[in-house]
Amino acid sequence: MRIAIVGCGDRCVRLMELIAQHDFQEIDPRIIAVVDLDEQAPGMLLARRQGIATTTDYSDLLKRDDLDLIIELTANDDVFNDLLKRKRSDVRIISAQTIRLFWELSYLSDLHKQARRELQDTRAKCKLILDELIQEEVMIINRDYRIADINRHLLNKLGLKREEAIGHHCYEITHHRDSPCAGEHHPCPLVQTLETGQPSQTTHVHLDKENRELIYAISTYPIIENHTVTGAIEIAKDITREINMQKTLMEQDKLASIGRLSAGVAHEINNPLTTILTSTMLLQEDLAPDDPAHEELQTIANETLRCRKIVTSLLDFARQNKPLKNLFNVNDIVTETILLTHKQAAFKDITVTSHLAPQLPDQMVDKGQLEQALINLILNAVESTPEGGTISIKTAYQPSFKAVQIDVADTGAGISHADMDKIFEPFFTTKESGTGLGLAITHGIIQQHGGTLEVESHLGQGTRFSIFLPINQNPDKGDARASNRPRGG
Repeated sequence: MRIAIVGCGDRCVRLMELIAQHDFQEIDPRIIAVVDLDEQAPGMLLARRQGIATTTDYSDLLKRDDLDLIIELTANDDVFNDLLKRKRSDVRIISAQTIRLFWELSYLSDLHKQARRELQDTRAKCKLILDELIQEEVMIINRDYRIADINRHLLNKLGLKREEAIGHHCYEITHHRDSPCAGEHHPCPLVQTLETGQPSQTTHVHLDKENRELIYAISTYPIIENHTVTGAIEIAKDITREINMQKTLMEQDKLASIGRLSAGVAHEINNPLTTILTSTMLLQEDLAPDDPAHEELQTIANETLRCRKIVTSLLDFARQNKPLKNLFNVNDIVTETILLTHKQAAFKDITVTSHLAPQLPDQMVDKGQLEQALINLILNAVESTPEGGTISIKTAYQPSFKAVQIDVADTGAGISHADMDKIFEPFFTTKESGTGLGLAITHGIIQQHGGTLEVESHLGQGTRFSIFLPINQNPDKGDARASNRPRGG
């Protein structure tokens, strides 16, 4: 398409540059002539530099037979009408007003493209911040509680893909509910944020992909568009570890107090028990075995021995001796412990399996105390597991946390949710003949080694106790890194 321009001001220059720079797909526009009364007009000067024909009389254009289009940029109606009247019928003409319209449309198109590019850049930056830079779990939620976006950390925690979360209600995804969170013990901060337009904070209990309870501190911040709250950003931080550490510290103080009391009580009771047992045995010696009193005295002796067993356990629990640590391989200790408890498991036809991690680093431990802790856990598992069940003992090295992990898992009845917070308390037991001190003693031994003892249980499915022992610890110092130990898994 061959074009002539009438009027060579700044618009002419812009048009010439646009045509020269743009890569047209279906037409090939070329400017072959320009017209202006002022030979020094910007368009005239540019045309001469580019070798384009110039003239001061637009009548010269009407004599050319190689022209397809005239663009009139003077905005003079008389000039436009005269050209329209005199041009050949096969030559088209565009007025200055039409050009302005196309210019405005082009400008709007450029603005739209620029806005789309900026939006894409903003989205990419937001995605980077949500998925890579923010370590908390983030959701963007609309007013109808549907998830508009969700970051990778939360998806990984929930075990979901993005398309499985987007568009679903937030309470479905994080709480497995069919209605929004509500109530005194489970308030929804999103409701307050949407109503007031102000940030809101609360604490919730969420379920992970294995249905384990996780404690979260939740903050919601409003998204405001045109003075209207259209949604909210929810940031959730897993504070389970911090809460558990607080509970552990409180438990340590409580156990220390109980331990001191138990030691005093045990020492006071032990002497009269010895006297009762000795006197009972002396009386039995003077009676015939078939004497009715002989059987009654045997009952007294048996109950006295049971009391002495409780007193011995109390002393074990109360004893505050520091572990005598030496370098040992945990796998060797686990193997010896399995041999020591093998008969009890075989008696109930329970299969004991072990999966020991190769090349575990040697550990500074008190071998006798650690064996005692493992024996307590394994015997508890034996008592909780029905005939034909399985007990699995595993070891693993966690290099990221510099810790050795020992798991004792069974396929028994499990522990109820109501009992989970009590199992390490002294004298708490669900067994008819138990003292309720085995787990308390085990808990104390692991703490004396600077480690942690955790439990995970599901009713009807079994229980897993996990010991975490930090490696390369000074026997005379506590383990400052115990709070960074890995979760059982």
